[in-house]
Amino acid sequence: MSGTGSVEELGAHAARARAVALLRIRSRATALAILPAAAAVVLLVAIAQGRIGPGVWSTVSWTVTACAVVVLLLAAAVAVAVARARPAVSPTVPLTETAAPDLYRLVRDLADRLDVPAPSAIALTPDCDSWLEDRTHPAAQPGVKSLRGLAGTRRGRRVPASPVLVIGSPFLWWMRVAELRAVLAPVVAGTGPSAHPDIAAARRFVRGLDAAVADASVPGQGFVRRVPAAFVGWIARVLLRGCRDHAAEMERCVAAASSGRAHEVDYGLRIAAQEQVGLAYAGWDRLLTRVALPAWRIGRWPSRLDAGVVSALTELSRRDRLAEGFTSRLGERPACDLIEEPGAADEAASLLAARLFHGGPAEPGPGWSPVDWQQYPEEVVDRKWRTEAARLHRVLDAMGVAVNVSVGAPEASAADGPAVPTLARVIDHLSTPGADSEALAAGIGAAVARDEETATPRPRASGGSTAEESAGTGHLDLWGPVPLPLFPLQPPRTGTELLADHVVAMVCCAAVDTAGAAPGLDWLDGPALLVDGGRRSDLGAPVLTLVEDGDSEPLLSWLTAVGVRTDKPVRLS
Repeated sequence: MSGTGSVEELGAHAARARAVALLRIRSRATALAILPAAAAVVLLVAIAQGRIGPGVWSTVSWTVTACAVVVLLLAAAVAVAVARARPAVSPTVPLTETAAPDLYRLVRDLADRLDVPAPSAIALTPDCDSWLEDRTHPAAQPGVKSLRGLAGTRRGRRVPASPVLVIGSPFLWWMRVAELRAVLAPVVAGTGPSAHPDIAAARRFVRGLDAAVADASVPGQGFVRRVPAAFVGWIARVLLRGCRDHAAEMERCVAAASSGRAHEVDYGLRIAAQEQVGLAYAGWDRLLTRVALPAWRIGRWPSRLDAGVVSALTELSRRDRLAEGFTSRLGERPACDLIEEPGAADEAASLLAARLFHGGPAEPGPGWSPVDWQQYPEEVVDRKWRTEAARLHRVLDAMGVAVNVSVGAPEASAADGPAVPTLARVIDHLSTPGADSEALAAGIGAAVARDEETATPRPRASGGSTAEESAGTGHLDLWGPVPLPLFPLQPPRTGTELLADHVVAMVCCAAVDTAGAAPGLDWLDGPALLVDGGRRSDLGAPVLTLVEDGDSEPLLSWLTAVGVRTDKPVRLS
């Protein structure tokens, strides 16, 4: 017997043992619930046979019977609540076989080589990960929102099927076909353990308890529903504490067994492909936080995020000597060619990413429109700078800051007339001794919060529309009342960071209007200022010196070198 076969068999045996341990916990809970009923039956039979006389024993028997009825009713209520609880389903973009026949063929061929059942379906997730997900629960079926049923549906039924294969969409665009097959081999191999009845039953038991705990913690329930829900949640938490170690060990054993089964399939290529997994994760993270987030904040969402990953990682390969060999891979067939319309899939995944990481609406609208990468500099970067510059001057006006200290009228204030939006006004205020930069930062923070609350489109309640389901956002309903975004990208920015960002935006607007500069896009760092066709990345340090220390000399030297006129009005709209 080979070493990998031993690992697989040992892992599968250990996983089944842990699954049996979980089922024993379920059996013990059931036995505990029917124990009073068993005692009541024994007492009643003894009375009926005359083995116990009337009097105290009769009172005891009827008391035990009453307790048994109460316990059975409570146990039945808990069982029904756990069965009706909707397990969380990962928000994904469904990918039908018609939309990706080559990808389905690759996965089925992989399952045949591994001698495991093929996944029942394939879906995309806007993240750098891949996994199998059980969606046999009736609430996860298309068109079914809960176990309470819909019009024309008497009750939900569990659909026996293999788990769904969820693939990270950045993998499809960055990886080559052979690399994707190698990376998916251990994942697809997991359908084998998933088909084992004990493991499947144990997983359903744990997921049901977890869903019951989540339902019990839903806010806004009335007293009539809150008390029973709290009781069910308490029982479920007790059982989950007893299941925690066994469930974690079972999943580790399943992973070990799956890895052992996939060892002989593209193992050498898988080692090299894992490097691409880490690289894709790094590029995806930077693309979201540096490039997509500024667009989302102004109501635009890049519609080709996955294609942007390729550009970002190609740029990283150009800058990083350690990644020099990665660009040679781009001549091979990308995995996204396995999809019939990769552009449509990329757009759906990009919209879902905006919902998950920022909280945008499920559909495009007047204040939530897509943007192509070619339009990004003009429609996102320039608009972002001018919006922030306008906000900076509005706060200065509200504080009564002079129109311009060094140009024109040092005694003028915002109350004397409309302020002139010049860079000199900002620099002179921040460099004046005794200037309250903290008050300015606080004012900008409050203005940002107000603008985001009023201008940023909020997600609408999902109504199960066809458009939503086709974009893969219907599964967001199964997360319950959890507010969007589910996975915020960044913590709130401090007042100093916001002030520095707004001053940088004002400097960039002045450079564009007076020095012939242009807005640009850096794939790794996001919005960029282009001067004479080259990116200027040395603006942050002089601006921080001005904001934190009130020293304007470094920034003035930078402006002189670029040729920016600080006394010229800047277009803010």
